[in-house]
Amino acid sequence: MSQSGLEMTLRVVDIVEGTSVDGPGLRTSIYFGGCMHHCPGCHNASTWPLDSGEEMTVEQLMEFVDRAGLPVTFSGGDPLLQIDSLIPLARDIRSRGLSIWLYTGYTFEQILTSPSLSRILPLVDVIVDGQFKIDLRDTALLFRGSSNQRLIDVAHWLSTSTIRQWTPDF
Repeated sequence: MSQSGLEMTLRVVDIVEGTSVDGPGLRTSIYFGGCMHHCPGCHNASTWPLDSGEEMTVEQLMEFVDRAGLPVTFSGGDPLLQIDSLIPLARDIRSRGLSIWLYTGYTFEQILTSPSLSRILPLVDVIVDGQFKIDLRDTALLFRGSSNQRLIDVAHWLSTSTIRQWTPDF
């Protein structure tokens, strides 16, 4: 028997309401468990195990999102490892008119060529892509840790099929 979207579960390590480090303005950041990239120097290495965190339903996560009423950031770990359950969560968030940022170790090009992962594209505003590379670490960068990572404006890509970096309007 298949689960409804609200009953689907995701591994969640932490939820931080009102953070300003994972995208513009105050946001609710959801840190998902599981990552296969294992980037040396990762500041969230505790999220690597696939069984890290606790299982939460989409409905439980939406209670946090609704209470805060803020835009949402998916981080981790790598949220895309849980793509089948991430899609219903993203749909529910978008149905409330909230923006979504997604941090992933995959490159945008890898996402585009994956029929499974590319399903997330219409549901997110910005993807911060690429593995963290300690030799390219730059603490002056906005919303990312190393210079190989990009802030991809997904809406622009969806309308033009060209990759453009997101730029702040502040």
